[in-house]
Amino acid sequence: MSIFEYNGSALVAMVGKNCFAIASDRRLGVQLQTIATDFQRISKIHDRLFLGLSGLATDAQTLYQRLLFRHKLYQLREERDMKPETFANLVSALLYEKRFGPYFCQPVIAGLGDEDKPFICTMDSIGAKELAKDFVVAGTASESLYGACESMFKEDMEPEELFETVSQALLSSVDRDCLSGWGGHVYVVTPTEVKERILKGRMD
Repeated sequence: MSIFEYNGSALVAMVGKNCFAIASDRRLGVQLQTIATDFQRISKIHDRLFLGLSGLATDAQTLYQRLLFRHKLYQLREERDMKPETFANLVSALLYEKRFGPYFCQPVIAGLGDEDKPFICTMDSIGAKELAKDFVVAGTASESLYGACESMFKEDMEPEELFETVSQALLSSVDRDCLSGWGGHVYVVTPTEVKERILKGRMD
């Protein structure tokens, strides 16, 4: 078993019309043993920018603290919030800096940029970025997430339809992966509000 699969995870970010959704499962496991069913993988950097971290849970928590620290320094110095593209570059640089002893994480970054244009991206553990205009996935359930998102995604979805689509994609995917699951945690972000919802798993 790979170290990236040790705790299990499922993460997906999807874009809509001037909005985006980011969702994760809630299971924290040690291989096949479930430790917690309310684990938080998605963190808010600011109102228009969210970060999801799949992979090894301890590294994810450490990396989040370092990124939050860097963002607060940026806010103090620049007196503004970081744009999603800038934050993605920061994450990539921080991961590449540690390439010889990397954080065992695969980040998913989702935010609203200039003119409320949604931005999503993911990267590997050494910061190689993968940009997308529709959706990005990460974690042990990534293969089934690719299939579900590919079949369900439509362009220019409104926030409610986007929530429904990302929720169904996540729940159907974690059913096909024994290392992730136990419901989901979904954020739908528009220029005016952030909606957070907890999903019940199909087996709950």
